Formats: sequence, C-alpha cells, structure tokens
Amino acid sequence: MRVRAITPEKLADELAETIAEVRAPRPRVAVDGAVGTAEFADGLVEPLRVRGREVVRVSTWRYVRAASLRLEHGRDDPDSFYESWFDFGGLRREALDPLASGGSGLVLPALWDVTTDRSPRLDRVRLPEHGVLLVDGPLLLGAGLPFELTVHLWLPGRSLQRHLAESEHWTLPAFDRYSAEVAPERLADHVVRVDRPGHPAVVDRFG
Repeated sequence: MRVRAITPEKLADELAETIAEVRAPRPRVAVDGAVGTAEFADGLVEPLRVRGREVVRVSTWRYVRAASLRLEHGRDDPDSFYESWFDFGGLRREALDPLASGGSGLVLPALWDVTTDRSPRLDRVRLPEHGVLLVDGPLLLGAGLPFELTVHLWLPGRSLQRHLAESEHWTLPAFDRYSAEVAPERLADHVVRVDRPGHPAVVDRFG
C-alpha cells in the first residue's frame, strides 16, 4: 500500500482539479463513507467554484425511505440500514439521471425529510452545463449508481468504531457487510484515509 500525507486544503484543491477535468456535461461525484462525508463534500464546493463550476449538493440522508419502510424491523436493525434505509432508486431518478447527457439538468435536492417523515416539497434546482453534483453519504458504492467520479473516506480496521458516535454503533455490522460485499476502498476512484482527524492521507495504491 502506498499512502501519501496531505493537508485538507491541498486535498480539496487536488480533488477539485480532478473533478474539473472530468469530461461529462455535468459531472456526478460521490463522496462515500461512514462518517464525515458531508463536511468533506462541502469542502469541495469553494475550490470548484473558483474553477468556474457551479455546484449542487445532495445528501443520501435527504433521500431516505419513509419510516414505515425504513423501520419495519426496528430502529436499530443493521440489515435494514444496509438494505432499505436509503432510496437509491429515487436518488437516481431525481438527481443523477437528469444530469446525464440529454437530461433536463433539474435536480431535486431532497426527496424525504427524516425528521418530519414527509416530503419537504422542494423545488428542483437547475444545474448549468459543466456544473457539478456532489452527493455524500454512506453505502453509495456498489449500487450501480451512475457517478463519473467516486471518493471513499476510508477508516481501516477498527478505527470506524472509534470515530462513529456510540449511539450509531448498531450500524457497525452494516458497514462490516459493506466492506465485505462491496470493498468500497478498492472500488472507488479515489480513497482518502481519515482515521486521523485533520490529517487525511491519500491512498495512491493498495498492495
């Protein structure tokens, strides 16, 4: 394995430059991981705008299924979390497919509000050509979603347990399953080791 230490600012600039070079009408970018994905994706917004790219942000936590489906087997069932919490079909239909070549360019920022358990009824946002969609959240890889570029925030070994809030430890078996079945750290285009907060490292090559 080859790992390269980097500052958060330099990392954001590197990734923004890579995203800006993607040849697609409106690049769709995933930031996948168990923790810290929203902050990481937010940190890419300004570097992309400096490069003349408009950005729309979407989170999988705003594309959850209704509680009647999500919590059918209880509030802390890891298999349900892995298999049925997130509406990836809705994410594709309302946010990803409209940005494909020939698509409308209209993105729905949120499909479902996890707090109120109802649709937030937001208007669609038009992403101009060469704009970038940044989608963050867990379990994004291996679901066949059409991203032009993917980033995985990697917590090796048992470091996930240390970084995940204790109230969310019930999801650990789901992430173990994700690691075993999908191996996101090997599937992603870019892997960032994030077990030392504030000191990311780019994994340039796995052994």
